[in-house]
Amino acid sequence: MEGGGRPSAAQAVLLAASTAITALLYSVYRQKARVVRGLEGARKVRLDGDLRAVLLEAPGRCVPYAVIEGRVADPHQRNSTRGMSPKPAGDPRLCLPSGEVSSLPPFSLPRNDCEKIIHQRTNTTPFDLVPAEDGASVTVRVMKPLDAAELSLETVYEKFHPSVQSFTDVIGHYISGERPKGIQETEQMLKVGTALTGVGELVLDNTTIKLQPPKQGMPYYLSSLDFESLLQKQESSVRFWKILTVVSGFATCAVLFFLLRKQYRHHRERQHLRQMQEEFRQAQERLMNTEGGEMLKNACVVCLSNTKSCVFLECGHVCSCHECYQALPKPKKCPICRQGITRVVPLYNS
Repeated sequence: MEGGGRPSAAQAVLLAASTAITALLYSVYRQKARVVRGLEGARKVRLDGDLRAVLLEAPGRCVPYAVIEGRVADPHQRNSTRGMSPKPAGDPRLCLPSGEVSSLPPFSLPRNDCEKIIHQRTNTTPFDLVPAEDGASVTVRVMKPLDAAELSLETVYEKFHPSVQSFTDVIGHYISGERPKGIQETEQMLKVGTALTGVGELVLDNTTIKLQPPKQGMPYYLSSLDFESLLQKQESSVRFWKILTVVSGFATCAVLFFLLRKQYRHHRERQHLRQMQEEFRQAQERLMNTEGGEMLKNACVVCLSNTKSCVFLECGHVCSCHECYQALPKPKKCPICRQGITRVVPLYNS
């Protein structure tokens, strides 16, 4: 604590940082808990022949947050031999269920190697969800799959294309401090027939049933887990953030308690000091009012109540009564000059 009982700058920063961390963790916990409540309240619909009728009866032909389970199907070629949807030759793309290509030009500085994405291009191939039973005619078109969480893709192709640079390019890159190394090409795939759980907005658009990101701020999920496992995973995340919030809250309370305890102890010390000063002032007033102030001259400098009755040697000071001399801690020293007392001579006032 600083003078005046105020917390020091380090203590104030520690309390502010602990409070901010607790507030941040609580905000994340609230968001995770909101997601779990939304999943628990999501409407489970079956991917069967009655799905279209359900959407026709829904307001706006839309279920704002629905859970639907099915398997991946290629809308262009349902019986693809390799489990991949067709893609144009020479045009690798993110094909769901096919693959992805992204431009990733790493670069290096003259002294430090690092990596960043200068340009990225992603292409997707649409896919459908169909019932697990063969022969069913109903399908659900999955929209914007890359916006979904929990989507697990298998990398089936990866190649790095080094860049070819001229002498002029080398000089320019040296001056700018960046030297592109090449392009990283990656293709990822979601195989046909993969069981998938979708959680999002289910809407009937003319004759097409679409699963798309919800408009209410809730997360969009495409997961290979079943719905119960997905819900348990999110509940585990909520418990984890709740424990972190509680621990951080206890730490914040401990810091606050420490500062308040210091403040209280400082307040008690100031109160005790004021009490001693008031007692000293009252003792002075009593001595001033006794025998015209003559007693104040002969009063013991320690208790200010009794008269001086001891001569301390070898310093020769007359400043204490016999009772206060006996109460001095050993080795006894003169209260005036702090010199050691070798012997004491009684003083008799006539």
